[in-house]
Amino acid sequence: MTQSIFDFLRDAVVHYGYWAVGVALLLENTGIPVPGETILLLASFLAYSQDELQLSWIIVVAIVAATIGDNLGFIAGYYGGRRLLDRYQNIFRIKSATLQKGERLFARYGAATVFFARFVFGMRVVAGPMAGVLRMPWKKFLIFNFLGAALWVSVISSAGYLFGRHWDRMENAIKRLDLAVGIVVVVAIVALWWWNWRKAKAAPPE
Repeated sequence: MTQSIFDFLRDAVVHYGYWAVGVALLLENTGIPVPGETILLLASFLAYSQDELQLSWIIVVAIVAATIGDNLGFIAGYYGGRRLLDRYQNIFRIKSATLQKGERLFARYGAATVFFARFVFGMRVVAGPMAGVLRMPWKKFLIFNFLGAALWVSVISSAGYLFGRHWDRMENAIKRLDLAVGIVVVVAIVALWWWNWRKAKAAPPE
């Protein structure tokens, strides 16, 4: 399963390039829980080994997509209100603890929450809609949103690019992990069959 998901995401980046990065980050920052960060990392990895992708363009596309996505989420939250946020929570199975954490952060740090929410697990997806629901002034949101997107994208992309030279090693490690899991499953099935066979053989005839 791990390998199939890994291959699917990598193939999406290989075939669709910057579009895959842009759409994934646009959706994630709008409030739809898709693996935007993973796509960004994969694209940065591949930029090291493939001429079709350039790190500078990945960063530009990702920043623009993340900024626009968060603004769409803000608009949805602003006009949809708390009712929309509750419905959103039910549809995407967002934990109540995540929303409560977000409300506490917004209450304590205000607009600055939008900046560092990108680096908090779970908060990147809900920050835009929640800022709209809480009626944050849009100009403040826009500034902190852009600055946060620029820093987050630059950090993630640069990290992915720097580790791109270890791509083959990481891929082989994942394949070995899948092979090891497969061997364990086969051994477990054989052991279970042998146990049942011994148990049936030792049982007295009816």
